[in-house]
Parts: sequence; structure tokens; C-alpha cells
Amino acid sequence: MLSGLVWLVVHFWRTPISRHVAPVAAEFALIAALYSLWRLARMLPIASTHGAIQRAHDIASFQDALHLPSELTLQRFVMEHERLADLTTWYYASVHVPALLAFLVWLFFRHRDKYPHWRNGLALVTACCLWIRFIRVAPPRFLPDLGYVDLSHHFGPSVYSADPTTGVSDQFAAMPSIHVAWAAVVSFGIVACSTSRWRWIFLLHVVLTMLVVSATGNHWWLDGIVAIGLLAGSLAADTAVRSYVRRRSADGAVPGPELGPEGLLVRLPEAGQR
Repeated sequence: MLSGLVWLVVHFWRTPISRHVAPVAAEFALIAALYSLWRLARMLPIASTHGAIQRAHDIASFQDALHLPSELTLQRFVMEHERLADLTTWYYASVHVPALLAFLVWLFFRHRDKYPHWRNGLALVTACCLWIRFIRVAPPRFLPDLGYVDLSHHFGPSVYSADPTTGVSDQFAAMPSIHVAWAAVVSFGIVACSTSRWRWIFLLHVVLTMLVVSATGNHWWLDGIVAIGLLAGSLAADTAVRSYVRRRSADGAVPGPELGPEGLLVRLPEAGQR
């Protein structure tokens, strides 16, 4: 709310500096509002956990059929190295939100023309993740019968309470992974927008996030794969809508006089075109 009030003050209180501050204030207010909605939606109580454990078993079986690597093997490897386990749980708990905010700030100030496309893609993929959470899916750590454990309760910080029915986050919303979705926005956005030869290094963020969410027992591989697919669809949808709007605007445009290279009038629009 405070960010919205700041934007209103800057927008309506015309000063020489307001035209520079207003765009920043508007975007900050929008991102703050979207983040608040996301937090509220994550805290909405969904009492039913019906089918969540069975769907988790189904995902494990499906991944085996696809011959995907086992999350359990990765988790056991991490647990054998205490320092690595601490870093893994810390990365899961601490990196995804600051990295996303830093990316948005960088993109807004360095590549303003590309910012709306990636901001809209972020909003759409987050909305899709929140909608799909109504299909209850348990994370691997809820399947001790398969050998999984909750890494965060043995090493490093934990963002979830011991009771899955309490806390600020829905623990039966493993599919898809919002961590991977946001990491993909950051990594792919930097690669797509930056011109630096070092931009490819930032692909490590989405790769590390995929490994971390699996090693901690918080997500299946498919949770991350689906999240990346949703981001691709969200970006494609934004591109399609923008192309459609541009075509409609061009079709409805009124042609003006044609000017030559020196700015001289070459041809007036025909009477039927006016």
C-alpha cells in the first residue's frame, strides 16, 4: 500500500523530477502488489490434501519410466557432505526472491524496452503456478517410504513448519516449482536481454535451483520441467498478444502524407484513405 501511495503522490504532484521518478514508482508499486497477492494466495488455506501422496507416487513412477535421474541419489550425495548440505538448504531458502528482484531492477534500468515482456511473463507464470496448486501434490520429503527425508530439518535453515497444515507456505503445492519458474525468468531473461559474453554464466542459477529443490526433497524433477514449460508458454502468450495489438493498431491507423528524404511532401493520402 505504501508503494502505491508513493506512486500516486509522484504521479499527481508534477515537479521537474517527477517524470523521471514516476516510471520507477509505478513499476515498484506494481511488483509490490503482485508479490503481495502471491503471498496472500500462498497463505490461503486449502484444507484438502486428498490424493497428494498418491500423485507424488505417480510422479515418481512416471519419472522412473522416463529414466530420469533419481532425486534420492542426489539427496543422499548431498547429505554425505555437511557443508554442501548447509549451502543447499541456504540456497533454497534465501536466493530466489533477491535474485528475482535484482534481475527486475537491472532489466528496468538497463533494458527498459524489454522489461514489460519479462515482467508480464513473470506475472503469468506465477499465476499459473498458483492456479495449479489446487491440484494437490506432495513433495518427495513426504515419502519416507521411498527413502526421502526433509533435508532442511537436518541442515541449514528451514522455511517450512513441522506441521504441514500450518505456516506461511502451502506444503502440498509441489507441482510446479515456483523456485524454478522464477530462476528461469532470471537466467533466460539475462541471456535474452544482455549483450555481454558473460551472460551465459547466469544459466547456472536455474541449473543450481533445479538441483537444490530436488536435493532438499521439496520438488520432483517434473515440478521444475513443468515450471520452465509454463514460462515458455507465458512469454509466447505475451508476444502473441503484443503482436495482435500492434496489428490492430496498424489496421486502424490513418495514413498521413508521405515525405521525401529531405522532409518535402511527396504524396498526399488519397481521398478514400482519409
